[in-house]
This record gives sequence, structure tokens and C-alpha cells, in this order.
Amino acid sequence: MDSKKEPEESPDTTSAGADSTTTAVPMEETKPSSPTESSQTSSTEPGLLPGETVVREGKAAILFPSANEVFYNPVQEFNRDLTCAVITEFARVQLAQRGVRILIPGEKDRVVVQLSEEKNGKVDQETSEQPENEQQMEEEGDKKEFITASVGERCEQGLHVLEGLAASGLRSVRFALELPGLKSITANDYSAKAAALIARNAQHNNVSHILQASQRDASMVMYEARGRKERYDVIDLDPYGSPSPFLDAAVQAVSEGGLLCITCTDMAVMAGNSGETCYSKYGSVSIKSKYCHEMALRIILHSLDQRAAVYQRYIEPLLSVSVDFYIRVFVRVKTGQVVVKNSASKQALLYNCVGCGAFHLQRMGKKMSQGKHMKYSAATGPPVGPSCEHCGQRHQLGGPIWAEPIHDITFVQKVLSAVSGNPTRFRTSKRIEGVLSMVTEELQDIPLYYVLDHLSSTVHCNTPSMLQFRSALMHAGYRVSLSHACKNAVKTDAPAEVLWDIIRCWVIMTLKVPCKRRYRLLKLWQFNAYKNGSWGLQQATSRNLHKLHPWEHLEDKRKQFQGKRKKQITDSSQLKSFPCKKFRKVRPLDYNI
Repeated sequence: MDSKKEPEESPDTTSAGADSTTTAVPMEETKPSSPTESSQTSSTEPGLLPGETVVREGKAAILFPSANEVFYNPVQEFNRDLTCAVITEFARVQLAQRGVRILIPGEKDRVVVQLSEEKNGKVDQETSEQPENEQQMEEEGDKKEFITASVGERCEQGLHVLEGLAASGLRSVRFALELPGLKSITANDYSAKAAALIARNAQHNNVSHILQASQRDASMVMYEARGRKERYDVIDLDPYGSPSPFLDAAVQAVSEGGLLCITCTDMAVMAGNSGETCYSKYGSVSIKSKYCHEMALRIILHSLDQRAAVYQRYIEPLLSVSVDFYIRVFVRVKTGQVVVKNSASKQALLYNCVGCGAFHLQRMGKKMSQGKHMKYSAATGPPVGPSCEHCGQRHQLGGPIWAEPIHDITFVQKVLSAVSGNPTRFRTSKRIEGVLSMVTEELQDIPLYYVLDHLSSTVHCNTPSMLQFRSALMHAGYRVSLSHACKNAVKTDAPAEVLWDIIRCWVIMTLKVPCKRRYRLLKLWQFNAYKNGSWGLQQATSRNLHKLHPWEHLEDKRKQFQGKRKKQITDSSQLKSFPCKKFRKVRPLDYNI
């Protein structure tokens, strides 16, 4: 969980994008440099002002003032590389419908060997696998001519792109130099110095025919583009802090089926440190939990869907990732009054136990199919009682959050295939492949996750290996996967009681000998299975040791008392009639009476 404080917002700071520059790399582009390499061109290069340096990333060379007059973040190179990869596949899909095919430098057709059986035997056929949209265009080649769009060229049927908070314009310059099929790019920033620097960087990289600088308020630029003919196909927002002031304008200014790319760096708010602030910005209460990073993704998706529903629009998440100190979401925005009615059933309230961490989701709406029609009603609940059924602690109420899938696996696989097929295109290709591979393996219909370390620390026992825990769940008949948002996360459709049963079995397997001194020294906490007929947290003292291993303890107890308690005394005459030796008669003088 990030403890970074949210920066104070002002017209200058909120308009400065968090992606202005990156670590400098050598000028040679034939071979990708290592992440540790960096080089800056001195101020003697033509076109540089005194004190300026040139920072290179990808194919872009950005002029940057050394006085820190424009905010930049060199850590966000992964963010920019991933954005270029996602917009490339989005452009491939969108432009295919307009009769345009894009060409990526270094991208080659993948060769796939297909085995087909014939009557006389088996014949090997080698075919080159191409994207589905390109295959459709080739089949219709005789009927309709298609246009080829290359990198760095202006395409009249291309996409309109807006970067609302551009700062130095690094991201926009990279779009112009690395993305094919673009008609125009508007790089906007509220700062006059930033807008002047954007214009100089566009001229320095020879992309002025595609990239235009703008010095205006980002919300006003988007509000003025609400008309259907003026809307942008791609809107990228990467603010310094929260993007909430720009979300309402963004969902209106994006075209039908357009792409919204949103970055949130105020993780301290979205991860539960300030739930009241999170509600005021995103309309959702965040709570402190181990699944806070995925909860932050679902909070921003809930906010986007809620604001889009006001204008009879809805969102379709393509990719949502939690990386480093920020989260990044890519969503498509479409219009449809019928689909908007499903918005309530896509949101859910969250009940989180403060003791054991068990959570439950409560959908805010309910829909039922009645023939050709759909009936909508209020949901019933709550799904929990006054206290947790596992540990007896209270519940925290959070949300509402987005409860539907946060990724489009088909789209993610296309991006992953393109990046892995052209590894020299981005310097962070290996990391992109790792994150997207993990995303494709996640359970899409299971919101949030448990953390194995937290489950073990709750009962103060050794942590089982991830392989053992996942195997136990799969052998029990449940689905399980990892999560890209946390290293030891477990996403599963198993209820919480099944998870605790597995943990109890693990404790019994690892603590086979009930040594009283061992329990006292380690001060272990175990789950008592024989207290009031249910499980509950209780310290493993000598009084409840027999509840952990009753079959062993009773046998030891019989040996200790030698069977004396089997013959119970029922006659009072057999009891002792003489006083105890330790008994001392109390005198009135002892109490000063």
C-alpha cells in the first residue's frame, strides 16, 4: 500500500502530466540500450538554449530545461511503452473498418504449422498467421481498395488523439513517431512554458505536420469537442495526482467506441488511507486491505461508468493494470440506453472483516431475463451478519466498486502477441510481456483476491507454499489463479470458509505433537473447532490443547490419573472430614476489626 501523500492541486500542477520525460538513452537506435544506460546531449547541439539537455526515449528526442520548469517523471517509461502498444492494436481494429491497414517497423508475420489429415495421409501446411481484420481486407481486396498507413505519415482516415496534460510533450511526440494511422495529435497543457516547449519539441522531431501544441484548460478543450464530428478517437490523461476533475469531460469528448487512457497516481487516497476523500473524488469509499491495488482499479472504473451513464454511455474495460506507484486503465466508451440500464448490476458494495480479512460483495442492482425483455430490481442483502462468522469481528463497508471483469482477454492477447513478436520495438518489452501474461491468466469473473501471507499471519502459523495452497484449492474443485497486482495474491471462487479449512489442515499437519511448553513459548493462536459448535480465534493454552488433538490428549490424561476418575465418589461419607493442612483460621485482628 502506498503511503505517498497526494499533492495539492492547482491549475499549474494538475495540468502538468506525470509522463513528460524519461531516463536518457544513447543516441544509437539500432540496438536497444539497457535500463541503466543514460546519456544527455550537451547544450552545444544546434537548437538548444543554454542549460537545456536532450533526453531520448524510443524514437523521440525531447528538449528539456534543466531548471525543472516543466514537470517530468523518468520512471513512467513502462507506462508510455504500454500505451503505445495498446493504441497500436486499437488503431489496427478501428482503421480496419475504414479500409486502412497499418504497418509497424520490425513487425513480421508469424509462421504457424498446421496439420491437416487427408485420405492418403497427413500433409503439413505452413501458413502465415495475420490479424483477422487484415485477412478480411485481403479477402475483400478485389471489391474494395485499402490504404496502407505507415509510421510518421499523416493518414486522412486516421485517428484523432488528444493528450490533455502533455507537459513537455514526450508522449505525444512518441505517438507521432511510433504509431501509424494518425490524422492529428493535440498536445495540450495549461502552462505557457510547457506549451512553448511542446511546440519546440514537435519541430525538433519533425512532426509538426501531425502534432499541434495547445495552451488551454484540459476540461474546456474536451467540453468543446462534445459534438459528434469534433470528438477524439483517443484521449490520454496522465495528471499529477487525481484525474477526477477531467473524467466528466473525457467521457463526453471521446468518440463512439473510442479509447480512454487514464492514469491515477493518488494511490494514498484510493488504497484506503483517506476513504472520505476517495468518496468525494470518485464516489466510492476505499478501505485499507490487502487487495487495495485491485480495489483502486475497480474504484476508477466505477467512477468512469457512473459519469458516462449520465450521458447514456457505458464503458468496456480493455486493460487495467496496477504498476509501481500508480494504476492505468484503458477503456472503450460506447453509447446505448439499453445497456446503461445494466450499470447498477455492475457495481457492488464491499464488506470487509477487520479481523480475518474475509470479504463479501453485494451487487447494487439485480436483473432477470423474462423472455425477450429484461427486468431490473433492487438487490437483496446484506450477505453477512452483524459479525464475521469466522472470527467474530466487525465488518467495514466500502465501495461501490466495479464488479465486472477489468480486462478484455481477447484484446490483451493481441497486444501480447504484437509485443512478443517485435521485442526490439520497446525497451520495456520484457516487462510488458510479463505483466500481460499474468493478466491473461487471471480469473476474470472473480473480483479482488486474498494474500497468502495475510492468511498465515492471522493464525500465526508458517506460510505454506503457493503451489501447495493452489493445489489444495484445485483438488477441492475450485478455480484459482494469481494476480498481477500482488506477488502472493490468490484469486479463487472458493468461499472464505474453505480457505480457513485449508489453513487449519495446514496447521494440524505442521504441528503434530501437542507440546504444552511449545504452545506457551510461541504463543500460537489456533482456530478452536469445539467452542460453541463453530470455529473461533483462541489462544492455544493448556486449557484448550485437548481441543486441537482430543484423541491424543484423552489418552495421555488417562495415563496421568491412572484411571482414578473412572470410579467417581457418590457417597458423602467417603469424602475427607478433616481440614486441609494449608487452611489457616483468620483472626479478627488481621482485618483490624
